Order: sequence, then C-alpha cells, then structure tokens
Amino acid sequence: MHSFGYRLNALLTFAVTILALMCAMGSLSDNLNTPSPSAEIQIMNINWFQKQPQGNDEVFIFVAAEYETPKNSLNQVSLWDAIIPAKEHAKFWIHTSNKYRFVDQGNNLRGKKFNLTLHWHVMPKTGKMFADKLVMTGYSLPEEYR
Repeated sequence: MHSFGYRLNALLTFAVTILALMCAMGSLSDNLNTPSPSAEIQIMNINWFQKQPQGNDEVFIFVAAEYETPKNSLNQVSLWDAIIPAKEHAKFWIHTSNKYRFVDQGNNLRGKKFNLTLHWHVMPKTGKMFADKLVMTGYSLPEEYR
C-alpha cells in the first residue's frame, strides 16, 4: 500500500495538471472571441456630451481633443474620462463640463482646428484588451482669448 503522503502528492499533481489544462483551454478559446463594443456621442454644445458605450467586463472611456502641430502629427488633451465597471452600467447619459482643462501654453493654438475623439478600452478579466475610437471633426479654437 502507498503511504498517505504519496497519495496526497499524486492527488495534488493531478489537480494542478487539470487546472493548468483548463487555464490553457481558456486562454486559447479567447482567440475565438471578438469583442465589438459600439459608442455614440452627441455634442449638445462644447461642454455637453451624450454617450452610450456598450461593452463587457470593465471599459475605460475618455474624450480627448486631438490636433496637429508642425512638430507633432498627433497631440491629445484629455477632457473627460470614466470607468464603466460592468455591462449593466454600459448605457448612461451624463451632462458634465470637461474634467480637465484644455489650456493653450502660449498663443500656439489660436484658431487651430481640432477633433473631439471618444476612445474606449475594453479590459476583460482575462484575454486581450480591445481599443477603439469615434472621431468627431469640425471644431476650432477661438482666434482671440479673453
């Protein structure tokens, strides 16, 4: 007969092997899943946004002002962000002003055209992170500041 320690070792080895196999199958099955969240955003005026991102797991969303300069092809200023913790909270309406200021360090942005872009990153509990964005064009900064 085998001792108690030998039997316990065999049982734990079998359990860890099954657990590793289940983890590998779960990881490989993630390649079959293609998340497809969608978003809508409406500009009510420059500080009013209506958003309806849809996704699964946890979703990080933010609205950024994006513009070009001679030095950089893409500059981003984050204006608002939020975390959607669960699918039940994915549809919401919010009326807010920008969380972070869009400040011109000097006079470089006067009259500059910019886009408002809604970015979202789906962060599943396991598997690959998915990111996408919705770009709204046609905004410009004033020629003169107060």
